[in-house]
Order: sequence, then structure tokens, then C-alpha cells
Amino acid sequence: METLKAKNLMNSNRFSHRRLSALLVVLASAAGASACSDQKANAAPAASAPPAAATTELPNVLATIGTEQVTLADVRALIGDNLDQNEAKFRQSQYTLINNALQEILRERVLNAEAKKQGKTLDELVAAEIGASAEPSEVEISTWYAENRARVGRRTLDQLRPQIADLLRKQRRAEANEKLRQRLNDERKVTVLLEPYRLTLNNDGAPAMGPENAPVTLVEFSDFDCPFCGRFHPTLKQLSDKFGNQLRVVYRQYPIPSLHPNAFKASEASLCAHDQGKFWEMHDLMFSEQGRLSVSELKVKAGRLGLNQKKFDTCLDTGRYTEQVQNDIKEAQKAGVTGTPALFVNGVSVEGGAVSLEVVAKAIDEELARAKR
Repeated sequence: METLKAKNLMNSNRFSHRRLSALLVVLASAAGASACSDQKANAAPAASAPPAAATTELPNVLATIGTEQVTLADVRALIGDNLDQNEAKFRQSQYTLINNALQEILRERVLNAEAKKQGKTLDELVAAEIGASAEPSEVEISTWYAENRARVGRRTLDQLRPQIADLLRKQRRAEANEKLRQRLNDERKVTVLLEPYRLTLNNDGAPAMGPENAPVTLVEFSDFDCPFCGRFHPTLKQLSDKFGNQLRVVYRQYPIPSLHPNAFKASEASLCAHDQGKFWEMHDLMFSEQGRLSVSELKVKAGRLGLNQKKFDTCLDTGRYTEQVQNDIKEAQKAGVTGTPALFVNGVSVEGGAVSLEVVAKAIDEELARAKR
């Protein structure tokens, strides 16, 4: 019976999370998307079987023409990038499926054991974790409305009060569930041995801030003219302030010219500024002035930052960093990136595009915890 209750509670929790996400979308004034999408990358075929496993089972010689051999290396020379992209997608999808199932099993067993120990139902366990603060106050409702004013359009507080109150209740319940789960995992010494799928990214020559030996590296593939990248931009500084020397931030280029015609040159401009030690200054300036990224405007920005104008202009006009930008795009696509911003924490993909500070901070905290084991 307790197992059935646990399943019901998990289903209820998943439903609450869906309701929470749906309400945030309703209250938001913009569309629900959180990334600028590269349609060409999206068009790549999805992997339906484990590419790596399939590759190891294939013979080195795939065909012969008389005495001439057609090898696996020949095939990789033709479509190697697509194979790598499909493998990355498959491995990430496989890990997500396994991890979700594992977390569900752990949650069920730990909650069942605690409910049996205390002689309570699972709903009573969560209610006890929430305590007396389940119902949001008028101050909390008004504060949420004020903080999200830009997202709710012309709808008034009176119009949205019931929805906001319901949202805050759901948030409180979700937070209590997570707090309860974490506490019980600690008490019962739950250890997850499953490692996430990690990509190895070659960040040589890419602009970075933070110590090289930091235990956590955050890599962002980004487009200077992407509005979602602009939305995520302040989060980088917040993360750097929060984690200090424990975090290294690496910026990789992924301009999408089909959406943003000026983005590729803006990527080059950032690397030309990097030549003169002012990448992050140019980075911040371009994100604060998105929409003004023509070549002439990029040169004006360089002057405003005090860069050597002649060197910068020559760098930009000659396309000195065209190849580096193209290589970044190529590596991103091999990693399965289909839009910006795309985030990787120690090689682990953080899904969702322009996610909140809390989402990225949680991923970083998890990596810091792994480093201490």
C-alpha cells in the first residue's frame, strides 16, 4: 500500500511541476522558448540506436571493390561530424532516461521507509516539512507580482492574485519535497554512483575568466545577437561572484547568421578585442547594445573601450578569427548543440537554454560535491 502511495505522490509531484511550468508560461509575456535555435543543427537526424556501440561492432573494412577496400575510416571522413553529433545526442538521452528512472526508484524507497518509520502517510510527511507556511501572504503575492511585472503584461495584481497564490503554493510544496528528499538521502546515506554523460571540449584559445585549476568549468556557446543569450548574460557575472575561484567560465562562439546577420562578425570582434586583453569588456558592451552590431558599430565600440583602433580594424576586416569561430561552431554541433545559449558544466549539458541562476548553480554545486567524494 505504501508503494502505491509513493507512486501517487510522485505522480502528484510531477503534475505539480508541470502545472508550475505551465503557469509560468501563462504569466510570461514572451514565448516559452529559451534559446535561439539553429535550424540546420536541428535538422540533423536523431540517433535511434547507440552509435558508439554500433561503431565498435562494425568491421574496419565495410566493403570491397575488387581488391580495393572501403573502410570505416573512409565513412567517418565523409560523415564523421554527423556520427559524433548523433552519438552525443544518444548518450545524453540515454543518461537522462536512466537517471530519471534511478531518481524515481530512490525517491520511492526512501520516502516509503520514512513513512513506515513515522507511521505517517506520504502526504503527511510533506505537510510536516512545509510547516505552517503553506499559504502565501499578501506581501509575498504582491512582491512576486512586482518582481515579475515585465512578464505579466497589462494584467493587474487583482486579475492574477489567485494564479500567483496557487503558483507560490506549488513552489512551496515542490521546495518542501526537495528538502525532504535531500534530508532523507543524507540520513540514509544514499550515494549515486551513476556518472552523467560528459563531453570533452577543446577550449584552447577560448576567452575565459577564473583560475585554470578551478574544480568546475562552465562552457557557454553563445551568439552576441541572440536575445536569449542577452537574457542569460547577467547570470555569468552572478555565478562568478557566487563561486569565486571554484569556477572557470569559458566563452565559445556559436553565431547563427540565419537568424542574426551581424552575429558572425560580432564573434570575430570579440576575439579581436581578446587580442588586446579586453574580451569581457567587449562581451559586456555588445550584450548591452544588442541590435547595434554592424561592422561600423563594432569599430566604434572598440574605440570606446580604448582599443588600438588600427589593430582592431585590421583584425576585423581581414577575418583573422573566422576560422576559430567556424571551429567553435563545428565543435558545438558535434556536441549536439542546436541553439544558444548552450551550457556545459564540467562537460555535462545543462538543458533549457537561458536557464535561471538557480539551475546553473545547482549543477555547479553537484560538481563541487562530486569533487569532494
